Amino acid sequence: MTSRRTARLATILSASATALMLTLTGCAGGAQGGDESRLVLGADDGNETHWSVLKQKLADEGIDLEVRTINDGVQLNQGVQDGELDGNLFQHLIYLSQFNVENNGSLVPVGATAVYPLALYSEKYTDVKDLPEGAKVAIPNNPTNLARGLLNLQTAGLLTLKDGGNAFSTPADIVTTKVELLPVDTNQTVTALKDGSAQAAIVNNTQAQKGGLGDELIIFKEDLNNPQLAPYINAFVTRDDKKDDPRWAKVVAAYHSTEVEAAVTELNQGNLQFKTEWTGAQLQDELTSLEDALKAQKG
Repeated sequence: MTSRRTARLATILSASATALMLTLTGCAGGAQGGDESRLVLGADDGNETHWSVLKQKLADEGIDLEVRTINDGVQLNQGVQDGELDGNLFQHLIYLSQFNVENNGSLVPVGATAVYPLALYSEKYTDVKDLPEGAKVAIPNNPTNLARGLLNLQTAGLLTLKDGGNAFSTPADIVTTKVELLPVDTNQTVTALKDGSAQAAIVNNTQAQKGGLGDELIIFKEDLNNPQLAPYINAFVTRDDKKDDPRWAKVVAAYHSTEVEAAVTELNQGNLQFKTEWTGAQLQDELTSLEDALKAQKG
């Protein structure tokens, strides 16, 4: 009797353990589990309205999208690299290239979203031509936006860069300038403009919205159709070994649906240019070119 009871108890325990394992596996899902319908995406603004619209569009396609808000760009990329996230959406190609080169990353773009402006604002002057000689211009000091800001100021006729400049230019590449640059943290560009530290400021779209800068204060704006802005195309990003997952095509298509684009446009007050014409292969070619240039620059 004792041996039968022992065998029966072992059977019950084994069955219970199996059931528990199946339950845990089913709950894991997404990036770390076996639920093929679930995608876990990282973003720096996961509570914005367009995510709700995108989730509903993808639900109709049989995809359960979870968006996790992470406020640090490196963590967003490392989460994808480590497999905690299936992908992310927050960055342009040049930022991605810098992460891959600096961290030996294997992240790749799987679909373009849009290009957002980096405009020159002023509360004192209404035309870039009115800026006086030696006017102080605040500019973001992080390498990506610093180089882009320098290119903007060159196009606006306020300075010239060695060999025409590129996506990796620094103030050391300035050949001639009409203005005095005031490099500040990205979050301080609006502050520098409002407290009088600068007569004009290069401000990204997000900071302009947060700081209450309207379009009427823009004195120079990029042509978002300019091919030279390719490094600044934002994209859905995943790990190289996940790039062929057919769900990414559905995610990108849903993002560029009328409903989602309308929500994104409203959020950004129309200040963006969607890039539906860029294929994954074209994005990868641009990324590879940027990575090669960055490696060469580092020696």
